[in-house]
Amino acid sequence: MDPGSMEIALLDFIESNEYQLRGILITHDHVNHVHGLRTLKRIYDTKIFAVSPVVQRHKTTVIRDGDTLKLGAIAVSVITIPGHSSDSAVFRINKTLFTGDTITAGLLGTTISSYGKTKQMDELRSKILSLPGNYVVLPGHGPPSTLDSERQYNAGIQVYEENKNKRPRFQVKFD
Repeated sequence: MDPGSMEIALLDFIESNEYQLRGILITHDHVNHVHGLRTLKRIYDTKIFAVSPVVQRHKTTVIRDGDTLKLGAIAVSVITIPGHSSDSAVFRINKTLFTGDTITAGLLGTTISSYGKTKQMDELRSKILSLPGNYVVLPGHGPPSTLDSERQYNAGIQVYEENKNKRPRFQVKFD
C-alpha cells in the first residue's frame, strides 16, 4: 500500500518470507505516497489499484467507492473520500482503516478550498465516522490511532464543526 519509497529491507522482507505481491493499493497519487512504485513495478508484475486510471505513468485497475477487492485471502473494501485530493481513497480490511492523508491522528488531510474541506467532511461523516464500532486507523503519515479517538479528539474535525456555521451561505433565486 502506498509505496512512498522502496527500501532494500522491505524487498528483503518480501523475498525472504516468499510473499506473493497480489496488488498495490494507492490511497492517492501524491509523490510521497507513490515514489517507490517505479522500483516495485520493475521487480514485481502486479496490478495497481487506484481511483486514478494512471499513476506515475503506470496504468491502474480503477477502483470505485463501494468496490471490494479480493487479494489472495484478504478482502479490501474501497471507500472514496475526495477532498485532500480528488482521488483519495480509504481501504478497509476487517477492523483496520488505511486512510492515506484523509485523516491522521488528530488532524484532517489538507485541502485547497473550502469546497474541498466541506466535501471531505461530508464524506468522512457519512462513510467513515458513521461506521459502527471501533477501528484501528493507519494513516499515511504519523502514528496509528483509533476511530473512537478521532471521533472524540480530532482537532481538524472539531475546528471544522466550530466554524461551519460561520461560513457565508449563498442562495440563488430565479425569477
